[in-house]
Amino acid sequence: MADYQVPLKDMNFLLFDVFKSEVLWQNLPKLAEHVDRETTEAILQECAKIAEQEIAPLSRLGDETGVNFNNGTVTTVPGYKEAFATYVAGGWSALGGDINYGGMGMPKVVTAFHEEMLCSADISFSLYPGLTAGAGLSLAKHGSEELKERYLTRMYAGDWTATMCLTESHSGTDLGLIRTKAIPQENGSYKITGNKIFITAGEHDLAENIIHLVLAKLPDAPAGPKGISLFLVPKFKVNEDETLGEANNATCGSIEHKMGIHASATCVMNFDEAEGYLIGEINKGLNCMFTMMNFERIGVGIQGIGAATKSYQNALEYAKERLQGRSLTGVKNPDGVADSIMVHGDVRRMLLNMKALTEGSRALSTYISMQLDISTYGEGEQQKKGEALAALMTPLAKAFFTDMGFDSTVAGQQVFGGHGFIREWGQEQLVRDTRIAQIYEGTNGVQAMDLLARKVAGSKGELMKLFIQEVRDYISDTNSESMKQFIVPLSTSIDELEELTHYVLSAAHKNSEELGTAANDYLHVFGYTAMAFIWAKMAEESLNKESSGDHFYLSKIKTAQYYFAKLLPRRSSLIESIKAGSNTLFNIEDELF
Repeated sequence: MADYQVPLKDMNFLLFDVFKSEVLWQNLPKLAEHVDRETTEAILQECAKIAEQEIAPLSRLGDETGVNFNNGTVTTVPGYKEAFATYVAGGWSALGGDINYGGMGMPKVVTAFHEEMLCSADISFSLYPGLTAGAGLSLAKHGSEELKERYLTRMYAGDWTATMCLTESHSGTDLGLIRTKAIPQENGSYKITGNKIFITAGEHDLAENIIHLVLAKLPDAPAGPKGISLFLVPKFKVNEDETLGEANNATCGSIEHKMGIHASATCVMNFDEAEGYLIGEINKGLNCMFTMMNFERIGVGIQGIGAATKSYQNALEYAKERLQGRSLTGVKNPDGVADSIMVHGDVRRMLLNMKALTEGSRALSTYISMQLDISTYGEGEQQKKGEALAALMTPLAKAFFTDMGFDSTVAGQQVFGGHGFIREWGQEQLVRDTRIAQIYEGTNGVQAMDLLARKVAGSKGELMKLFIQEVRDYISDTNSESMKQFIVPLSTSIDELEELTHYVLSAAHKNSEELGTAANDYLHVFGYTAMAFIWAKMAEESLNKESSGDHFYLSKIKTAQYYFAKLLPRRSSLIESIKAGSNTLFNIEDELF
């Protein structure tokens, strides 16, 4: 298995060449004071060191050993505590945090690369700080000043970690069905009682306290999702002098035994009149939690990118070294007993699919992260547009990147052949670890419905119009002869996306089942088209630098050509599938399945 190498050059290329992030930061006053190119490059370089040297070596042991549960206590994998302490000492827990409470205030385009590095190194490890960062966003945006001073500062310091507690055994996606109760107390606190399942990092030994963000309902709450409130429930209560007090009645009942991410503690959490504190307003908890959930959904998408990056690196190293067979056009390695499997068309197909989709996903993730930064730090119409595009593309980020990421881990396994099925090579771990990314934080089917039903149909197509217009503006501004090979198919793709959107909305007006039938295919049509837009931008910048002789830019150009020739056409069959309609799904009675 190849040693993980952070693709720093690609990350810097995206930040400063393709997306001109430094220019954006200077135009966002809230960022301009503390974010610049020199600082960002130093941050990414130092993060690469800890990912490669401290965290990646733990991945294999973490998978084979897993966490240990004993009478309510979870012990993490040997080496995790030391690596987490190193991580905290470097200040990484504060990277994207609010500067008013000890955070570094780095923009999402920077923290997204940080997340990718951790996920490539070890997805299990990444989940402990990842959940804390997401909880920190919710607390910073919705929490009272007292809660932020007492809890948020310690989370940024890395002293305490955090979770989000949504799911119950009878209530997954439909959170309106939750039964966890919150009883108001005279001192302003609440007694929280209920059981939550699938709680990532719900119990562990990495930090001295764990802060649970728990969805619950007051006794007189309205039925359904409108009656949900959000509460902060610490593992240990905090004294007035901010020292840790007695244990709260928030305990781990068991851990799940999973297909993958074995070193991540996935807990059943029991709250038995645990002391909790309201975050935000009563009955507005879902709005508060969605601040974290949207962060985590993009973070899960980045898990797909991280795993795909590691898979590609593994498979490429193996393919170059593995000697087997001869090229169809003649011997390429006359001094060897065989040619490397790089000469075989199908191996090259898999490797180029992985390369094009992974680099394209990283670039598209950067674009989406920029929209989040604009929505957070921008003003006026610029802020509104960033917010709209971020809302439109959040479900795309979660579902498309994890679908492509899982496909890339399987493709890497296929390149290894039989060795990919054997534990000693480590490739099969990537397949198992990445599979959950298509499921948690809202399954990819739920994300597809969020995109098509809530974002596209819910806005009567207006959100999609924003994206389509941005692509058309780019097309009209790009006139060089060398770019026609990319601009012509991109123009066709965006026209077809617009036509398809009108078609689906019209069909759904007559039969609402068309939305559910089309959702998954529509998300992928959008994904391939959006990625074509970003690949065109990367190709343009690489063509401008081609004369430098740097093979990095030549590789980008040729990979872009592969994407447009071999991967973008996938959307055509998806469009035909959508237009086939919903009848063939719903004219089969249940008993005929």
